[in-house]
Amino acid sequence: MNTIRNLAVFCGSSLGHNPAYGQQAKKLAECLFANKISLVYGGGSRGLMGVVAETLHDLGGNVTGVLPEALNKSKVRARPVETTVHIVPTMHDRKAMMYNLSDAFVALPGGIGTLEEIFEIFTWLQLGYHTKPVALLNINGYYDQLITFLHQSSDEGFIHADHLKALIIESEPEQLILRLQDFSPVLSDKLS
Repeated sequence: MNTIRNLAVFCGSSLGHNPAYGQQAKKLAECLFANKISLVYGGGSRGLMGVVAETLHDLGGNVTGVLPEALNKSKVRARPVETTVHIVPTMHDRKAMMYNLSDAFVALPGGIGTLEEIFEIFTWLQLGYHTKPVALLNINGYYDQLITFLHQSSDEGFIHADHLKALIIESEPEQLILRLQDFSPVLSDKLS
């Protein structure tokens, strides 16, 4: 069983159009609090990022934000929702710090930045750079088409089947937390 003390959450700096995204983001924060798991995220109070951070902060949980200097603005940090904030020079520094501070990674709905962040960390798992759990919280089927694409990529020989199975995909926060804690991958060599 994995001890998950700090969970990195990648998600939108917008709320999206479906209220389910915000509801499940709040529910994830409540699950983090119930399981004594701290949040590591990109910082700020906007969108789904703000919902997770503010909910956990208001419950009394620990919230660590990691912001690049270029995003350290009042429109990003409209209200304080972090216990600790690290201001770093670049996005690369942000991702490196988030990786170092976290025991597991999950993506909620989001856009290009969310996809880039979760795929980079999934790539590192695939290459054997770490053995930390990587997951998608597939709220209201948001990632269904992406999951179909990933299976197609595996079927076409571009992703090893065991690597794809290592990506945790859940639609409910409670089950997601259990799967993160139970994660124990045995992955084939990406280059074989």
